[in-house]
Amino acid sequence: MSEQGTPSNTPRPDRGSAGTRKVLRTLGWIVGLPLAAALSMLVLLGIALAMAYPNLPEINSLVDYRPKLPMRVISSDGVVLGEYGDERRSYLPIDQIPKVMQEAVLAIEDSRFYEHGGIDFKGIMRAAVENFRDSRSQGASTITMQVARNFYLPTEKTFTRKIYEILLSLKIESQLSKRKILEVYMNQIYLGQRAYGFAAASEIYFGKPIKDITVAEAAMLAGLPKAPSAYNPIRNRKRATIRQRYILERMVENGFITEAQRDEALAQELSYPSPRSSEVHAEYAVEAARQLIFAQYGDAAYTRGLTVELSINASEQMQAYRALRRGLMNYEQRKAYRGPSAFVELPATDTGLDTRIAEALEDHPDYDDLRAAVVTSVSARKVGAMLQNGETISVGGDGLRLAARALLDQTPPQQRIRRGAVIRVMKSGARGEWLIVNQPEVEGAFVSMDPRSGQIRAMVGGFDYARSKFNHVTQAWRQPGSSFKPFVYSAALEKGFSPTTVVNDAPLFFDAGTTGSQPWEPKNYDGQFDGPMSIRRALAKSKNMVSIRILKAIGPSYAQQWVTRFGFEAEKHPAYLTMALGAGSVTPMSMADAYAVFANSGVRVNPVLITRITDSRGQVIAQTPPRTAPDERMRVIPERNAFLMNTLLQEITRSGTAAKAQATLKRPDLYGKTGTTNDAQDAWFTGFNPALVAVVWIGYDTPRSLGERETGGGLALPVWIDYMGYALRNVPVVEYTAPDGVVQSGNDWVYAENAGGGGVRSLGMDDVASKPAAEERKGILDLFRDDSAGGGGGGASAPQ
Repeated sequence: MSEQGTPSNTPRPDRGSAGTRKVLRTLGWIVGLPLAAALSMLVLLGIALAMAYPNLPEINSLVDYRPKLPMRVISSDGVVLGEYGDERRSYLPIDQIPKVMQEAVLAIEDSRFYEHGGIDFKGIMRAAVENFRDSRSQGASTITMQVARNFYLPTEKTFTRKIYEILLSLKIESQLSKRKILEVYMNQIYLGQRAYGFAAASEIYFGKPIKDITVAEAAMLAGLPKAPSAYNPIRNRKRATIRQRYILERMVENGFITEAQRDEALAQELSYPSPRSSEVHAEYAVEAARQLIFAQYGDAAYTRGLTVELSINASEQMQAYRALRRGLMNYEQRKAYRGPSAFVELPATDTGLDTRIAEALEDHPDYDDLRAAVVTSVSARKVGAMLQNGETISVGGDGLRLAARALLDQTPPQQRIRRGAVIRVMKSGARGEWLIVNQPEVEGAFVSMDPRSGQIRAMVGGFDYARSKFNHVTQAWRQPGSSFKPFVYSAALEKGFSPTTVVNDAPLFFDAGTTGSQPWEPKNYDGQFDGPMSIRRALAKSKNMVSIRILKAIGPSYAQQWVTRFGFEAEKHPAYLTMALGAGSVTPMSMADAYAVFANSGVRVNPVLITRITDSRGQVIAQTPPRTAPDERMRVIPERNAFLMNTLLQEITRSGTAAKAQATLKRPDLYGKTGTTNDAQDAWFTGFNPALVAVVWIGYDTPRSLGERETGGGLALPVWIDYMGYALRNVPVVEYTAPDGVVQSGNDWVYAENAGGGGVRSLGMDDVASKPAAEERKGILDLFRDDSAGGGGGGASAPQ
């Protein structure tokens, strides 16, 4: 038999067995490689963790968590006036955060928070499954991990950062209680609108303390941590509402609320406060306080969570703000229309029109109710325009009265209202119609204070803080005009003058040789000389010649020193006869301080703006105790002097240049003095009630005439009346009672020693008209000369 036919004794391969081995080998690789990779990763992770753990930061900052808290400034009645600092926070212990707010956060951010140890492995698996089923990524970060990330880690999403996040979470859980971790999270998480923490967010989004929050509001706020901008309910109402509904469902699933509570929450219509209507305009007072606090605490003022309480009353502040703006706008309405502020090129069609206007008006911001608008259409009887917010308005009828000439074709192009013109508009108070108005060039100031305590009740430093941050109340040094005369009269009372003293209102003239500068022939505002009159009548009519004669008689140097009792600086009131007409320099604040001496019966108190400062825990760290009674140690003029001056100042508001005050407010306990400087460059009214002093100033930053017929009585007094009518609405009428040392004589009050003909009975009563001209001139020049004062010239001449 051939070899090929011979049976072989070698066993044949088992093809089935070989195939099995091959499959096993393949499965081994399939399973082994990932397993080996996983084991390698675990080894590497272990090594990484072992190396990283010692480098973890200490978490003392969480154990004793002290966030950067802004400085909050509030009014005396608890209204927030302003905040300083990059972050707006209101740190609350966890026990003071409502349970519903905590549960809303847990429902959406970490429903197993109280069950895991910092890393929620079940949550990670659930998120992995959800990510496999849905392309939208599901997060698995616990609240502890978010705290670790937000406090200590950079924002980049890297593998290394994730390792540190896990390790830090474990470390935080080992050292802090669950409630402390949740407290830190709920106070430091960013929620948009510069708000950090849910307490601050509740105030900002809903205008209410978090203790009053509803289920619906809590669910809305709980949606913010994921994406504060995307889910901002003010800017993205629809998107935020969708997320709110989802969170409410999650709260039901977790047993935090019932279905009935969910339905009630879904039915609630949320409202958000309007910044335009809720804001209290106290920017100048807040900035003044900020400067004082910064001088004391430096940069720490913006991070310690200080609450600075001001003496400002919020409602009175807004009344003062509106009153001054009305006064300034009424003045501007009497002026000719100055034309548009600017011109912009607009597209020929409506396509892109609103965008172009919005961009153009970025350079022309609104000043509260004084709005900027771009003209879109013009006809002889109607002007169409668009505001910054895209609202279209129509101006016609009386609204075009001021700008009527600007609609004419013959008007110069730069003054003509045409398509693309940037104009200023506002609504009329009575009928709510739009008016075209001037943007004010004139400025003003208002300040009021309690003369008994010195507490400032209202401060408005200008027309609008957004336009100019220069505080005219404290920084504008201006001539006071005739509003300074009462201080000269007060000095005269100590030199034997009385309200009954008769002084001649007759012409005066001083040549250049006498004044040392230029000839001076002062005038009365009305151009009339009324001859002999009592001091009472002279001050009521604001007679300049009488004031000059009185100052000459008592001596300018004596008067200069006397006015320092009221807080004035002597060097700002040179000892010249022009002091009688208010030619020195004052601020509205210094005038309020000075008139408060009269109102407080001769006792001077320092102005107070900040009444209390507390830290982030509510502990008082500084406080100005309220004064309950006059401190005789602060007396600067005799009580009887103040009483006589108050009777003179009351006469001004009864029958003098400010008679409109008592006639309008229908109460006798009003006292004050008008003031208008030379060429009507400054208009003043400074007045008071025993409970309140208020000062109004109106003028241009670069001094120029307000107009021939503009006076303190016509410009400043109406603003004062507007405010005082509101501030005194619940204040009973109280007039001053005569103190010891004054008696009635000839139907008027005088010092007791001057009764029966004592003191100065008359002044300047010589019949100068019957003397030769040279002798008359010599007598007048002698009146001007004063060895202690020297010459003086210039100065104010208008008394109103």
